[in-house]
Amino acid sequence: MASSSSLSLSFPSSTLSRTWDYDVFPSFHGEDVRKAFLSQILKKEFGRKAINFFVDHEMERGEFIGPVLKQAIKGSKIALVLLSKNYASSWWCLDELVEIMKKESGQTVITIFYEVDPNEVKKQTGDFGKAFKETCQGKTEEKVQTWRKALEGVATNAGFHSSNWFVFLI
Repeated sequence: MASSSSLSLSFPSSTLSRTWDYDVFPSFHGEDVRKAFLSQILKKEFGRKAINFFVDHEMERGEFIGPVLKQAIKGSKIALVLLSKNYASSWWCLDELVEIMKKESGQTVITIFYEVDPNEVKKQTGDFGKAFKETCQGKTEEKVQTWRKALEGVATNAGFHSSNWFVFLI
C-alpha cells in the first residue's frame, strides 16, 4: 500500500504470528467510493501487490451483521475504513464499524477520509452528520450511542485524507 518511506505501520506482536484469512477488510459506502477511489485501491494497487482483501458483493443485507461478516472482520489483519459523506447513511456500514472498532483479534485500523472532514465524522456534523441523523431515526438510544462511540474512535485514529491519497499508493 505504501512505500516504507511514506507510511510506517506497527502491528501488535499478537498479529505477527497469527494466520489471517484476509490481509484487508475494506469498510465503505459503495455509492460514494466504489467506482473511482475504491476500484483504484482494490483492483489496481492491491491486485498488483497480491494483497488479499474481503469482498462482500455477494452477501445479502439483513437485519444484522451476520456471522460471515463478523468472521471476515476478525479474520483480517487490517481494517481499511473509507469514510465518506454518505458512510453514515447506512446502518450496515455503522454496524460494520462497531465490529471493526472492537479490534477483538488485534487488527490494525486504517482510516481514509474521502471528501469528508475528520471533525465532521467525530462530531457527526455537516453533511456527514445529516446522513447520520437520518440513519438514527427510529433506532434505540443504545444503538445510536454505540455508533457514535465507533465514529468518534475511528475519527480519532491517525488517517489519510483522500486529497493526499496518491502519496500512500506510490
